[in-house]
Formats: sequence, C-alpha cells, structure tokens
Amino acid sequence: MTALAHRVVLAWGWRRALIALLAGAAGALAMPPFGLFPALIVSLVPAIWLLDGLGTRGGARTLAEAAWIGWLWGFGYMVAGLWWLGMAFLVEADRYAWAMPLGIVGLPAALAFFYAAGFAAARLAWSRGAGRILGFAAAIAAAEWLRGHLFTGFPWNTLGMSLAQQVWPMQAASSLGLYGLTLVAVAIAAAPATLGTAKSPAGRAGPAALALAALAGLVGYGAWRVPADPSPELPGVALRIMQPNLAQNEKFDASRREEIMDRYIRLSDRATSPERAGLADATHLVWPEAAFPFLLHRDARALAQIAAMLPPGAVLITGAARIDEGYLPGEEPVFYNSIHVIADDGAILESYDKVHLVPFGEYLPEVFAWALETMGLAPFVNVPGGFSPGAAAQSLSVPGLPRVAASVCYEAVFPGAVTPGEARPGLLLNVTNDGWFGDTPGPRQHLAQARLRTVEEGLPLVRAANTGISAVIDPYGRVVAELPVGVAGLIDAGLPQRIEPTFYARFGDGVFAILLLICAGAALLLRGCERRHGVA
Repeated sequence: MTALAHRVVLAWGWRRALIALLAGAAGALAMPPFGLFPALIVSLVPAIWLLDGLGTRGGARTLAEAAWIGWLWGFGYMVAGLWWLGMAFLVEADRYAWAMPLGIVGLPAALAFFYAAGFAAARLAWSRGAGRILGFAAAIAAAEWLRGHLFTGFPWNTLGMSLAQQVWPMQAASSLGLYGLTLVAVAIAAAPATLGTAKSPAGRAGPAALALAALAGLVGYGAWRVPADPSPELPGVALRIMQPNLAQNEKFDASRREEIMDRYIRLSDRATSPERAGLADATHLVWPEAAFPFLLHRDARALAQIAAMLPPGAVLITGAARIDEGYLPGEEPVFYNSIHVIADDGAILESYDKVHLVPFGEYLPEVFAWALETMGLAPFVNVPGGFSPGAAAQSLSVPGLPRVAASVCYEAVFPGAVTPGEARPGLLLNVTNDGWFGDTPGPRQHLAQARLRTVEEGLPLVRAANTGISAVIDPYGRVVAELPVGVAGLIDAGLPQRIEPTFYARFGDGVFAILLLICAGAALLLRGCERRHGVA
C-alpha cells in the first residue's frame, strides 16, 4: 500500500492527470445500477494521494493545481456516470445528433468545476495526518451541496448515493439527508488513504478502522430502524399504475392520438390476476409524465373517453402538457409540464405545474439561449419555446388520498420534497418519462434518487414512468412493487401508510450543516496539532 501511495503522490504531468481522470471514472461504479461502494474507495483514496503530492506549501499556485486535479477527477466521474444523456440526442437524430458532445462532454465539463472548488477548498486546511480526511469530506460535501443548488441545481449522482442503494445503510438519510450522507460516504471512502501514507501504526490503521466502524454503525442503525413486517396500507386505497412503454419518437406524434389513447385505456383496464379483474377494482389510476401528444385540458373528446373509462368514484392522476389560458392575442402562449387530477366525470379537479425544469431539455437558459438558437438548438420537448416553470411547489388534493407531494420527472432528485409550511402530505407522487434514455443506467439512477426521498421524509412513493421504472415504495425505501425498464404493464398495489416525521423532515439540512462545521473545525484543529507535535 505504501509503495502504491508513493507512486501516486510522486506522479506528475500527464500521469497525474490520467490518474485523476481514471479515479473519478471509477467512482461512477458506486452509483446505480452498479452500487459498488468499494469503487468509491478506489476513486477517493488516489484523490487524497494526488493532493498529498502537492506538498505542504500553500499559495495560489498550489490551490490552482488542486483545482485542476479536482476538475479532472470530477470530469472523469461525471462522464462515466452521465454518458447515457447522449441517448436523448438520438431520439430525433436528424435535429440533435450533432449536439451530442454537449451532453456527453459539455455538461460534465461544467459540473466538474464544483469538484475543482471542493479540492481547492480541501487544500486550504491540508495536513499529512487524518485531519485532511475530514477536511476533504467537508469540502467535497459542501461542493456537492452547491452543485445541488446553484444555477437551478443538478444534484444527480451526488456521492452520498453510494450509501443509498441498500435498505439498511440508506436509513441514515432519515436524519442526515442526502448531503449529510455524502459527507459520511466521502469520509469513509477516503479514510483508507492513511494506510499508505501515515508513519505510525495507529496513524495508518486508525482512520480506516474508524471508517469501518462507521459503516457498520450505519448498517446496524438501519437494521434497528426498519421493521421486519411490511408497512401497513391505507384502508380504502387501491392503486393502479399504468406503464405504457411508448417509444419516445411515438409519444409526441399527434397523428397517433387515437392509437395512444386506445393503448392507454385498454392497458389500464387489463386484468392482472384472478383477484384483480381490471380497472373496476382500482380507486386511483396513475399515468406517466406528458402522457399525451395533445393538450388534454382542451380536448373534450379525450376527457370524455377518460370519464367513460373510470369506474364511479375513481380518479385519474396523469402527466400532461398544459397551456396558460390567460394569454392575450399577440402574446406568446405559456406552456407547463403538469399533473392533472381528473374525476370520473372527466372534470379536471386540480393541477400541479412543474417548477424545476430540465435545462436544455425543457427550456434554454437565458444566458445561453441566443447562442444556442443561433446554432439551431431548441429544447427537446415538442412545445413552442419550451416549458415555463410553475409558480411554486405545492401539494395536490386528490379525492380518497391524503395530501400528495407531487413532482414531475427529475424534480424527484432534489432533497426537501415537501414544501415547507404546508400541512404534511401522506405520500410522494412522481410521474416521469425516462424514454429519452433507453435501457441505460439513467432510469435506474433516477429511481434510486426518488427512492431516497421516502427515507428522508418518512413518506411512501407512488411512481409512474412511461418506459420504466414504475414503482410503489414504502417510507423505509423498501420496494413494494415495480415494473422494469422496457416493459408495458400495470402495478396493482395498496398505499403504504406514512410514518412519523423524520428528523430530516423536521430540520432539513440543519444536521448536515452542523456536521460540516464539526468536520471542518476538526480538520483545522488536527492540522494545528500536527504542526505543533509532528505528523502521526
């Protein structure tokens, strides 16, 4: 271990750059669908050693070199974890294939600057002992928090997801949230770096032993927290989730209107077992995001078809594009990516408009709009000018259900799924269309991140996805039922009951902020001790 560490520490030039890139790429194996936590160790230990290679000197040049290492590491991590974004450019290849490098390389290149900032910040309190592990964990966790908030935020594949794919370890998110879990994950995965660099036996083995104990503690806490029995279900609720598995190039084809509606209705009423005769047994039917190649709220015939389909008292919850009817002649219409709640008479009872839009996919950011439009690039969605964001996140009132915390597509990857100040909902709802990305890691990553919201909030999740993965998940993150990618089908399930509000639901990222300050303070304190008494 010592020999390997020295080789990495002494690496220079293109060798250092290559190690940083490959180490970052290895970290993507810790993300869904692979879930190999040891890959994060393989990724972060060399990152510590590369920063060790900058010596103990300070100054702007050292910070710049640390930032360069961090950018290379982040670029490798993001390219390896987000390459599947390029699939969206092939749905209409004649229009967008030329821009594929913007998705595969351009976005990771931009996101890598957050890691550059994190690596540089870590170097400000660098030392040779265990303190640097805590400082590094605090700096990277802070950078991940910034990545999830700045410029509308993009918290996809935050490093804490490495501990959020198995039921027991992920329970810590009920107190720590995603970003607290990130801090813990980075500290645990980076700790073995001391095995190759510390001088004393205690200095070498101590941090790794503490990291192993922390990991065991996470598993033990999860085993204690998760009940042995399935979650009880809410009486009187029979969910039916429809996954149509429509090809992306068919989904927005208005000429296929009748075919699509017929497919939805026939599939929704299909018998799934001798006990479930069809739609007559369901109280709530859920269809996925942007389910129609037309404006449902303006189409009386489609609403009449839905009314004829629904049994008395049943409700349809569906994604659909919506136009703001308040625009005047000569004004550009405003479109929303919405969720409608539709009664058995075809009346739209309530709607939710998506707030967190996908940059470049659903709208062009203003700072880039002129340049991108000049290049011939438009949002992927077939809506003039793209979608507009909703005014504010809000819960939905659905007959027969408790309040519903609704989200559309990648809104589910943002922690804090419940709107502050509102009455606590009884479930999370996510409708999505991951058909843009085919059978790649993308849909699995999306589900895993939506699943973590259940543990953070103590609420069940009901999820309808066009091409998968549709699912019902209980408040502990346990999957009750799911449909895989690329399958047309139905889920018939009850609604798991919510549990008491979690620590995270009450205090949000407050615990993370405290842990961040503790780790940063401890790193500075240990650095001072090392300078006075020598390196351990």
